[in-house]
Amino acid sequence: MRNFELKVKKQWNEVYVNDNFTKKPQRNLPQIANFFKLNNISRILDLGCGSGRNIVYLAKEGFEMYGLDISSEGVHKTKLWLKKEGVNASLKVRSMYGKLPYQKNYFDAIMCIRTLNHGTIQDIRKAISEIKRILKPNGFIYLTVVKGITKSLQKDYTFIDSRTYVPLGGREKGVIHYLFNKNILEKEFKDFKIIKLSTNKSLKNKDEYYVLFGKLNHKPNLNSRTNNNKYNS
Repeated sequence: MRNFELKVKKQWNEVYVNDNFTKKPQRNLPQIANFFKLNNISRILDLGCGSGRNIVYLAKEGFEMYGLDISSEGVHKTKLWLKKEGVNASLKVRSMYGKLPYQKNYFDAIMCIRTLNHGTIQDIRKAISEIKRILKPNGFIYLTVVKGITKSLQKDYTFIDSRTYVPLGGREKGVIHYLFNKNILEKEFKDFKIIKLSTNKSLKNKDEYYVLFGKLNHKPNLNSRTNNNKYNS
């Protein structure tokens, strides 16, 4: 693991040790689960599963669940919660920005809830490339990313690159945040047929975020790269 990743792992471990995250699943996850059932989706990866709020819900709904997160503390909490609920999932402690420990065309669907934006655009593109590799052709992606600076969590921050900032305080102090917009999401996920791309607002803190639901094209270009990350807001 790179020194940078070790630092990020330490930061997220501190977040999960010192903070009680909600146990409620993503607001529209029940509707997504129903869609998955109607489309015979079985094997799902929760990429950046955190402390388990979504993976536990889907495991209880009968899906074959896998989870990956860089935080060993988050994964530990997920394991305890799964055990308490009497359900199972295969969990790994790993960064989402490197090669993922799964075979090609392995998952029917991948979900990534407010985690993909915690990296540089270069790291994010590596993650998207891996998502396309391990997702089955015509498999589904369901992800959310923050729309702007989450002022409910961070009052002070500094930009380290174009559209990339780190908070100087709060529970995510030092954690990289990349700011997507609709144009960037459409560009970076051009190998997916986007079924829905919308904005939503957190009920708790009113932060806005993008919701992308898409289907991987049958033969995506796994070697595609986007070099220009200077988009208009």
